[in-house]
Amino acid sequence: MHVGRQPIFDAQGDVVAYELLFRGSMEAVAAGRQDTYATSTVMINAFTEFGIREVAGDRLCFINLTREFLSGELALPFGPAQVVLEVLETVEMDDEVIAGITRLAEAGYKIALDDFVWGAGHERLFGLASYVKLDLLDGDLSNLDEVVAAVRQFPNIQLVAERLETEEQLAIADRYGMELRQGYALSHPQVLTVASLSPSRLRRLELVTALSAPDADMPRIVSIIASDPALSLRVLRASNSVAAGHANRVSSVRQAIVMVGLKHIRQWAMLMVLDEVGGATEEHMLGVLTRARLCENVAQWFGAAPDAAFMAGVITGVAGVLGIPTAEMSDQFPLAPAVAAALTTGSGRLGQVLRAVDSYERGELGSFDLAPQYMDAVRWSTRALDASNRLAAA
Repeated sequence: MHVGRQPIFDAQGDVVAYELLFRGSMEAVAAGRQDTYATSTVMINAFTEFGIREVAGDRLCFINLTREFLSGELALPFGPAQVVLEVLETVEMDDEVIAGITRLAEAGYKIALDDFVWGAGHERLFGLASYVKLDLLDGDLSNLDEVVAAVRQFPNIQLVAERLETEEQLAIADRYGMELRQGYALSHPQVLTVASLSPSRLRRLELVTALSAPDADMPRIVSIIASDPALSLRVLRASNSVAAGHANRVSSVRQAIVMVGLKHIRQWAMLMVLDEVGGATEEHMLGVLTRARLCENVAQWFGAAPDAAFMAGVITGVAGVLGIPTAEMSDQFPLAPAVAAALTTGSGRLGQVLRAVDSYERGELGSFDLAPQYMDAVRWSTRALDASNRLAAA
């Protein structure tokens, strides 16, 4: 999975934000939905594959939004704390879009007007905007005095000089006191890449169905997410974006779901349905689920919490499939200290569970005969995958 980010600097040269950019293939995406696909993919990758803290630390993230998101046709699956919503210059300013942007601004989201051009109708949003971005490379600079003067009538708006490529353009930004700057003269976009599993499309559809019920069945939702390791990890990463406001760290998939909230889980699931990228093989999923269930089955022998053991099994199993260190993967999640310690140092009761399962998977039977627990894990994981496939095919 990939996501691009281009730094946005203040006048002193410090990075204060990043614009997140789509980096991927559009070959299999219909022309009419490419912009929505790109926006959805950036959101999913930044928040649930990398984790927004990994992408931006505590800095703001500027994200381009299409009409569907601005009007409310597609909901945003994250809160306003760390994002700036960019209104693309190609979005037509009609009453529906303005009403949607008004609702977003009233909900606390910061609004940026991208590639602003006077007279296109976007000036109607000055009262809602926090940023106006001006293209100093290809934009019309003949009326720059008038545009800047109009923006300065709104003290809450900061000007962003974008597409800066020359010393002359940097000088223009200085002359007009533009607070923020972005462009190749300062920094090229960086492409972040992470090894990843994609959730089963069938599982995503099943999750959307369960979340769409009038009375959402929490045990069923937990069961669906827990039955797909990639979905579990995405929910855990999504919880990381809101973990800063919580005193407790998560020690189970259920806790992560509660932290994110069913409303946002539903919105993430809808975006994932838009994502047509293929997932890992069924064999990979079966192996990870079997390991997670086996950890859950033997947790009681060591006095460990079964749900925490299951989650530790998912994380270590996916790390093995992707070929990355478990400690590196665990850093991406807001884990409870006991879970984090088990994954990074192998300590504690959960660490004992993981060592016992590792030994069994290597054929080292040791002091415990895990064969009955292993067979139960195989049966459970097989049923979980089969049930989901049958439901989606019905």
